[in-house]
Amino acid sequence: MEFGITFPPYLDAWKDAQIAEDNGFTKSWFYDSQMLYSEVYMCMTLVAEHTSTLTLGTYVAVPSNRIAPVSAQAIGTLNQLAPGRVIFGIGVGFTARHTMGLPPCKLSHMEEHVEQVRSLLAGEECLFRDGERERHVRFLHRDKGYVNNTDPVPIHIASNGPKSLELTGRAGDGWITLVQPPDSFRYGLDAIRAGAKKANRTLPDTFHTSALTTACILKNGESYTSPRVIRRVGPFCMFNLHAFWENSFCKTGDTHSEDVPQDLIELYQDYEKSYLPQSKVGKERFYQQVHEGHLVYLRPGEENYFNDSLIKMSSLTGSATEVIDRLKAMEEAGLDSIAIQVVEKENAREMIEEFSKHVIAKY
Repeated sequence: MEFGITFPPYLDAWKDAQIAEDNGFTKSWFYDSQMLYSEVYMCMTLVAEHTSTLTLGTYVAVPSNRIAPVSAQAIGTLNQLAPGRVIFGIGVGFTARHTMGLPPCKLSHMEEHVEQVRSLLAGEECLFRDGERERHVRFLHRDKGYVNNTDPVPIHIASNGPKSLELTGRAGDGWITLVQPPDSFRYGLDAIRAGAKKANRTLPDTFHTSALTTACILKNGESYTSPRVIRRVGPFCMFNLHAFWENSFCKTGDTHSEDVPQDLIELYQDYEKSYLPQSKVGKERFYQQVHEGHLVYLRPGEENYFNDSLIKMSSLTGSATEVIDRLKAMEEAGLDSIAIQVVEKENAREMIEEFSKHVIAKY
């Protein structure tokens, strides 16, 4: 099992990445969400400059944020700065799209983006489309040190649904997902293998799986919903309630709870009926407010909408033994690395050192 640290990008994340590198973390991941955080490649560049062993990856880049040649230029430039330490993670977009009131990108758009970026990073030519125009493009100064076309950049695809899992098998060098029960993980991995087989492709031996979460090691006598735990993991766990609302609203133009797990229905319905109506913006701009604080802080009053199930489902929270046992079970199911998000950047060192001491050192 490899251990990764994940950042909602902020400019001084390099300081916390150094701490993570010193404490046994081997990967660092960065969100691409332009309405919420700092610019992802600027933050990754600073981390690359101030670390020596951490692998750096987008978690995940969104194809509508940049045309494929610009994505290839950005990740290829980073690969020039940190040769062989770069992963291009890509997905159809959650907050990068929803905070602008837009649905996720089409899978066909993402697949085309993957193909174009892969070709350009390999120093090859690709067919680029601009509306009705089609043009063959390539990096012109491939041997002049502007971008690195020598050290391979794996492309990992974020996926959960059947069609996106099939695409991951067809085109991905790795799989990005959320922490989940081992049986669910096995189901996803089987779907990826089936997608590869359907495309007459064999998954490479280097195919890498990673799961996103955050973590808190409980102290003696501490509950899952204690103030410290809510402060530590609450903003990350709350995104599930945001997602339940967002997914249902995008499907129907209204809210409902048919996709919510049984042990969270009562909590979600309370959140939907008692908290969301307090919005100070009109329905046509509600997508802005529902994601305020996303993954980084709780809005006033949101601390009241937690139960043990939400914390357990969304994070690695528990005793050190419980967390290690969960990781072992997921590793047995095929998980290669876990990605632990820094939620409170003010307390990043505490979180990193706690997880390193109680989990990484004992794993």
